[in-house]
Amino acid sequence: MTLVLHQFDRAYGLPNASPFCMKLETWLRLAGVPYELPPKVDFRKAPKGKFPYVELDGRTIADSNHIIDALAARHGDPLDGWMDARTRAHALAFLRLIEENLYWALVHARWIDDAAFATTKKTYFGGMPFPLRVIVPIIARRKVRQQVWGHGMGRHTPEEIATIGAKDIAAIAAQLGDRPYLFGDRPTTTDCSAFATLANLVYTPIPGALRDAARAHANLVAHCERMWVKAFPEMPVPK
Repeated sequence: MTLVLHQFDRAYGLPNASPFCMKLETWLRLAGVPYELPPKVDFRKAPKGKFPYVELDGRTIADSNHIIDALAARHGDPLDGWMDARTRAHALAFLRLIEENLYWALVHARWIDDAAFATTKKTYFGGMPFPLRVIVPIIARRKVRQQVWGHGMGRHTPEEIATIGAKDIAAIAAQLGDRPYLFGDRPTTTDCSAFATLANLVYTPIPGALRDAARAHANLVAHCERMWVKAFPEMPVPK
């Protein structure tokens, strides 16, 4: 089996600045599934217009959850196979909270806030030649603004969005409690998603209420460090 992972390049000192790319790569490492990264990132070939996607035995699979489902079916669900139906239900509910709600609060904080977008623009587009580094960020931000508005998160005030995100973060912290992982002594797919999203708040140089909310929960910061060391031991944990 040859699995080729297509994702964004590393940024902010993180394994990936995209929570979905980072979630999938974390899952692959914890599941012990070998993969290769292509020498060049080409977003234009993404089948759904988004990263990540994989090439597996001549088949292209897009969307992190669809990819994980396909690989879990092949490898016996190495992270979640131990769960009973009730635990799976809880894990799915938290996965949706993270990926369908908290994620959009993160996107708003990173792309819509003017002060934050200055950092986002430099990180994502600073390496482009002129005039692309001027034009492309404008187009990309306009598209993201439309997506956040369409989701519904963008219809709230920044203060309301920060409150929504803080409640999601507090719920994850309460579920984690004093356990090493969200559902016990072993990491799950939902841990991969929580880690990828929270690390993109805790460790990025973008200040704001959402980052403060994540950093305020010592158990979530410890969870990020625990997952980082377990999945990406070759990379130093940001300070």
